[in-house]
Amino acid sequence: MGSRITFFEGTAFVSLHQVEILDWKTKQQLCFLEKVEPQATISDIRLMFHKLYPQWYPARQSIRLEPKGKSLRDEESLQLLPLGATATFYFKDLGPQIGWTMVFLIEYTGPLFIYFVFYFRMPFIYGLDDRFTSSRHPVVNLACICHSFHYIKRLIETIFVHRFSHGTMPLRSIVKNCFYYWGFAAWLAYYINHPLYTPPSYGQKQVNFALILCLVFPPSLSLSLQTCEAGNFSIHVALSNLRKDNKRSKTCKIPYPTKNPFTWLFYFVSCPNYTYELGTWIGFTIMTQCVPVGLFTLLCFIQLTVWAKDKHYTYLREFKDYPSLRMSIIPFLL
Repeated sequence: MGSRITFFEGTAFVSLHQVEILDWKTKQQLCFLEKVEPQATISDIRLMFHKLYPQWYPARQSIRLEPKGKSLRDEESLQLLPLGATATFYFKDLGPQIGWTMVFLIEYTGPLFIYFVFYFRMPFIYGLDDRFTSSRHPVVNLACICHSFHYIKRLIETIFVHRFSHGTMPLRSIVKNCFYYWGFAAWLAYYINHPLYTPPSYGQKQVNFALILCLVFPPSLSLSLQTCEAGNFSIHVALSNLRKDNKRSKTCKIPYPTKNPFTWLFYFVSCPNYTYELGTWIGFTIMTQCVPVGLFTLLCFIQLTVWAKDKHYTYLREFKDYPSLRMSIIPFLL
């Protein structure tokens, strides 16, 4: 049997719950909570459980109604859940957790510095041959500026802009994420900065076109040209302002265009920050004419589309009056 703990309720007229928590895999009882008030939330249950098992802090806990079901949200209360006189929950250890701010700082700092290792053509990477110390093509310098600016902007957003509704992510997931961001940064940087790198086929005209696309990316039917990076930043600020009053709020709100023209893309898509992100990498691909960059852009498009569709369907599910004209990521198409 698991541990037993009793919580007393001062009001005699309240119908109190008994709560048992079982291991999701073995079905062994871990604890039994007596006299838990019906207004208690899952967050309260997590804290009670944490008192008995200090090694499983709330962020590590997945509390469910079914062994393989979805984790219950912190704000859900016992009185609104389909429970009997004795409420049975299942616990799964999510493993060590890490805060989202630290996650993003680690993910985005890596590509920034990894790229510089290749940009400065360290001898242990390219060797000391005279060809390998030749002057760089101007597009190589420009690519370094664009790549660095992109990740510096992300770091600034992480520190000063983003507000996270979920406090942590599993520590094991950051290894996978870093492998993706850091690995691709090294792969594309190796080829872009290689002394034998071949500049774009159409020369400076192609570079200029890509730079315009990267910096002045016009979304469909927008009334003015938009800067991809500035547009992405503006959308993040707009989304952050939705939680201005409560930084940790998990309440979903519909984002709308503001006086800032960069937010006008909200008229047509649910996730314009992803649209701007995609525009940036398309421009970077054309500018560098590099296969690894193109592959990264393709994978980026697939992942951004998955995230955008998920967010779009969440809006549709939460709000019956959600604007019908909006698509997920590409106006009128996707």
